Amino acid sequence: MNKILLIDDDPDMGELLSTYLDGEGYSLVHACTAKEGLKVIGSDDFDLVLLDIVLPDISGLNVLEKIRMDSTIPVIMLTGKGDEVDRVVGLEMGADDYICKPFPLRELLARMRASLRRCAMDGQSRTVTPASRGKLSIGELEINLDSHSIMVRGIETHFTAAEFSIIEHLATSCGKLVERDELMETALGRTVDFDDYVLNVHMSNLRRKIGDSVSIKTIRGRGYMMTARPQANA
Repeated sequence: MNKILLIDDDPDMGELLSTYLDGEGYSLVHACTAKEGLKVIGSDDFDLVLLDIVLPDISGLNVLEKIRMDSTIPVIMLTGKGDEVDRVVGLEMGADDYICKPFPLRELLARMRASLRRCAMDGQSRTVTPASRGKLSIGELEINLDSHSIMVRGIETHFTAAEFSIIEHLATSCGKLVERDELMETALGRTVDFDDYVLNVHMSNLRRKIGDSVSIKTIRGRGYMMTARPQANA
């Protein structure tokens, strides 16, 4: 049973999600303040955090920053419809996803399952070796598909589970166009919404991390293509 931590000051939200997620096979712990949430997360093992941006004592973004100092646990931000800036900042700081309040419970469950699935794949690759998938070397980027690790110019660089999933999909289709819709659905486990910029922010983050070790070209209106950068003439 996956253990979920909800950090949200709304008791009705806590009761609703506890009842609903229990019926779906999840165990929910509800913390009503940032201080309580940080204390709880440091004393127990959770599989995913649902984190409200607006909390009575500390901003949810500050909580996310503290979590990311020593944990890669999946975090889904709970935001208001007008919190576009906070959503972008949250994703840039390492949140895996966000969902706007009020939200359909089935949609939240789908987002949770997608994040947990990416994290589970990462964990399994580090502990189980059913069949080696090997490595992909593109330009100055080396992707180990078994350990879910990435070397950028010989230096191991940290990527979130979502970022790794995106890079893996682009790398396995190196030199070919990967449609935006396909990348959203296969790498992030969600459909494309008209105002959805989750993929945009994740792409910005991973481009910053890989620098010019490879080229990721945006094909406007369609998707992305990863290629090795041409070597300079000697």
